[in-house]
Amino acid sequence: MNGPFAGVRPFSIKTKLGTLVVVSVFITTGLLMVAMETETELRFITVFSVIATLLITQFVAHSLTAPLDEMNSVARAVSHGDYTRRVQGADRRDELGDVAMTINRMADDLEAQDQQRKELVANVSHELRTPIAALRAVLENVVDGVSAADPETMRTALKQTERLGRLVETLLDLSRLDNGVVPLKARRFEVWPYLSGVLKEANMVASARKGMTSGSGSHTRTDVHLHLDVSPPELTAHADAERLHQVVANLIDNAVKHSPPHGRVTVLARRGRHPESLDLEVLDEGPGIPESEWHRVFERFNRGAHVGVAPGSDGGTGLGLAIARWAVDLHGGHIGVAESARGCRIQVTLPGLPED
Repeated sequence: MNGPFAGVRPFSIKTKLGTLVVVSVFITTGLLMVAMETETELRFITVFSVIATLLITQFVAHSLTAPLDEMNSVARAVSHGDYTRRVQGADRRDELGDVAMTINRMADDLEAQDQQRKELVANVSHELRTPIAALRAVLENVVDGVSAADPETMRTALKQTERLGRLVETLLDLSRLDNGVVPLKARRFEVWPYLSGVLKEANMVASARKGMTSGSGSHTRTDVHLHLDVSPPELTAHADAERLHQVVANLIDNAVKHSPPHGRVTVLARRGRHPESLDLEVLDEGPGIPESEWHRVFERFNRGAHVGVAPGSDGGTGLGLAIARWAVDLHGGHIGVAESARGCRIQVTLPGLPED
């Protein structure tokens, strides 16, 4: 609609106020015409006109101010930490309905963030408690003379210290995720030697930690075979190598944890649709993920309660896949679970060179 009525909705406040003025004018005009026809005194007509206008104005004003009072009450409750209150009338077809919907969405977001904060405190406390308790027990035994400060005892203490360090590093990644302070340092690289190095590093770390309880998300299994499939062999891509390392390492770690004994994890790399773009897939032979859980896989602290973890592995912190999604999002790419005849199949798409 063009002209002076452009942007005016049929049920907006402007329309209601305009209607109020028009109705008041019509009432006054009608009463004046009645007065002229019946020779009624003008003062009576004036009184009737004022009373009728006040009644209509009161009705319209109440319909406008009542929602505002409720919004004020809900806003006060939310400001005091009560995120369960909601404004009624979000289905109104005027500006007040829009404001009510916005307040309700804000309350939903604040409630979700508050719940996430509580889960963060609970999960971090749980993750920190175990290695701290183990380290304290080792040191108390040494101090009390129960065990000697020999290399084996010190190695046990070192393992728990390393476990704490890995957890703190994961939490730092999470903090960077929230603050968005990590810039991308994208460059062109050859995919085959890069991914081959990531897989070799994963095998070396698992061998070095064999027999340890990881507790931090890094697997300790050496019975799972890692296979790399890059086509064409000379494939190149444009991405931040450090962030991509986080993605691949976390996906491999997750796949190995859920693989059966002597299973196989495959990392596939293919050329994407755009210049220097990359399509990655990580497949395992584990029990897979129910489709109803696909949307929750990359949520923080989601340990895959519906999917069993193979013997020799632990559930980790539940942050690995969340960090992987963060790194992919930094690139402007996409990560998700795809259909697979067996096991779990996670696809990653990186956009490559930015378009001019």
